[in-house]
Amino acid sequence: MKVKESAEAANQNDSLSIEESEAGANQAPDPEVKAQARRRQHSATYKLRILEELDRCAEPGQQGAILRREGLYTSHLVKWRKQRRAGQLKALTPKKRGRREADPATVELARLQRENENLKAKLERAEIIIRYQKKVADLLGFNPATEKGEDD
Repeated sequence: MKVKESAEAANQNDSLSIEESEAGANQAPDPEVKAQARRRQHSATYKLRILEELDRCAEPGQQGAILRREGLYTSHLVKWRKQRRAGQLKALTPKKRGRREADPATVELARLQRENENLKAKLERAEIIIRYQKKVADLLGFNPATEKGEDD
């Protein structure tokens, strides 16, 4: 009988835990929308200021404190130092992302080449039409050169 009572008690505990988990599953998720992360961009003057400040550090731990304070990583420093060696502020200005703008001369050249091809095709069609008009005139016995001479 004790076995039966303990089995019933276990079944009741299982049913309670199932009900509790179902109640937790029915709760709506948090409706707050997280802000989308944005890429950080640092100005050239900021980069130079941080590099100069780090160059002045003499005691151990000072550089780490500056990096933590500014929220930077050592990879930033490596990249910025390479840029500084390559050419001070010019190399430190952020580069424009995305597709490069086309050279205006190249764009104009491409436009003129397309226009030239279109005009060549149009001229070829006109020459074909003129050729057929001449054949039709010959078949009908119509000679434009003799007709003009008679009118004068």
